[in-house]
Amino acid sequence: MRELLIVSPEFGLLWKLLALALWRQGKEALQELRTAAALLPEDAEAHSNLGNALRGCGQLEDAIRCHEQAIAIDPRYPEAHNDLGCALQGLGRLEEAAASFRRAINLKSDFATAHANLGAVLAAHGEQTEAVESFRRALRLRPDDLEVQGRLGSALVDLGRLDEAVASYRSALEVNPDAAALHSDLGWVLSLLGQTVEATRSCRKALAIDPERVAAIVLLADLEATRGEFAEAQALLRRAIALDPDSPEAWAGLMHWRTVRGADESWLAQAQRVAALPLPPRREARLRFAIGKYFDEVQDFAQAFANYRRANQLMRQQARPYARKDTALYVDLATQLYDPEWLAAARSNVPGSERAVFIVGMWRSGTSLAEQILASHRDVFGAGELPYWKDAAVRYETSAAEVEVSDAERLAVLGAEYLTRVAELSPGAQRVIDKMSANFLHLGLIHAALPDARIIHMRRDPLDTCLSIYFQSFLQSQGYATDLEDIAHYYTQYHRLMEHWRRSLPGQVLLEVPYEGLIDDPELWSRRMVEFLGLPWDPACLDFHRTDRTVTTLSKWQVRQPIDRSRVARWRHYEKFIAPLLELRQLQASGN
Repeated sequence: MRELLIVSPEFGLLWKLLALALWRQGKEALQELRTAAALLPEDAEAHSNLGNALRGCGQLEDAIRCHEQAIAIDPRYPEAHNDLGCALQGLGRLEEAAASFRRAINLKSDFATAHANLGAVLAAHGEQTEAVESFRRALRLRPDDLEVQGRLGSALVDLGRLDEAVASYRSALEVNPDAAALHSDLGWVLSLLGQTVEATRSCRKALAIDPERVAAIVLLADLEATRGEFAEAQALLRRAIALDPDSPEAWAGLMHWRTVRGADESWLAQAQRVAALPLPPRREARLRFAIGKYFDEVQDFAQAFANYRRANQLMRQQARPYARKDTALYVDLATQLYDPEWLAAARSNVPGSERAVFIVGMWRSGTSLAEQILASHRDVFGAGELPYWKDAAVRYETSAAEVEVSDAERLAVLGAEYLTRVAELSPGAQRVIDKMSANFLHLGLIHAALPDARIIHMRRDPLDTCLSIYFQSFLQSQGYATDLEDIAHYYTQYHRLMEHWRRSLPGQVLLEVPYEGLIDDPELWSRRMVEFLGLPWDPACLDFHRTDRTVTTLSKWQVRQPIDRSRVARWRHYEKFIAPLLELRQLQASGN
């Protein structure tokens, strides 16, 4: 072909064919593409090809101009619209990118790549519900696309639709049973559901297919940590780093499950090096949270807060804004629906059981510590966070119009269904603890369906609680957690709802435990909790940190350490940074 070009150097089609041949061989073709576009000013494909090459070289502005020229030549060229969207996405111009992908789809409805690209932009913009639909359209057209299958699962997780994510990954594995990435991703979602045995099995399947899959190794490390095997977890993370020295997840994991030591300066240097790389927002955020923890523990609070703030800014880039009005409206409706009169009437028609125990409160309020103490009792099983009552509340509240089913019957079904699940988890335990903290939202329904169930409410200093939330990486379904003003608003609504439950629930079913009191006098409050459950005292409750059990929450390290007061009044170290939280001190003064 080059011989022909010597004879006919102005033959633009030959330059275009040569460039495409070089490109498909993975060779440099930028100059040939430039020549082809110059010689073929009315060839939309030539300009779009040059734009793609420029985008690959990081020259995004030049790429946009090329794609726009292609569209000017042929406005009905779907590939050019899609390629323009990719260049715009690279510059962070997400709304413009989405518009370009939609134009491509309007021109070519079965354009799988454009559907997938639109889904990615929507997900990056926090529009996860719409992203899910785009990913599903792409997969209907191209069911074996592993990348899109992974993105769909991730979007479902961000929405808190974990069971759907599991079903999605399992369906994808029927098409691609040897896809290590899918086994690893399925393991990740199963771990979020607390199904650690199944998660470990999926993880090991991934590694049997691809022993060097870093994501699976990091996940396996986290699963080892849930069992208290922190040394094994650290060894796995170092194996991951040996395979990928730039893995933010592996470097972050090394900091999570231990206290900082003098030799950790080398860790800091590597973590800061990786954090400075061009990483996707969520991956950088995970490492920034770990760097924040490092500086917090060496008491460089300004640097700690700077990294925590950066982490939350990154997380917020991909999260739907927190809807304050929706939260306030939910609390309004709950207080109206589940009033004392309704609760008294409802519980009188439902059989009771003392087996179920609920530990509720804000995230980071000490619920994991309380569960660990009680789960150390010989007659108690700690079930972790059971994802039941959120969906149960939706089912109950949307079935109210079914006049053929009485209210008592609906409540009895919910209570019996829940007790069946609890019995399956630990058939021999006299008490089974569900420590889904957010069940405080549903205490009215829980009490109506299980009137003899005991509820322990963990109360912690509001500033310490909110600061600890800000310092942790949560799923996007906890949308308020990335902004101090949003956290303060959510805490205020939580406080308002708990005030309602205090007035509305019988005193014998609700015990309030102050976190600071539990830290100062663990035996006193441990005995009170055990007595509240109607059980004899077990000295093992004071040696809770020695209890061998699986802990899947963010506190998996802390609950295996002896009582430590270092987290009490922690907010004072950060007082000058947390102005939006300081008004919560009045709630502290009011007894919460």
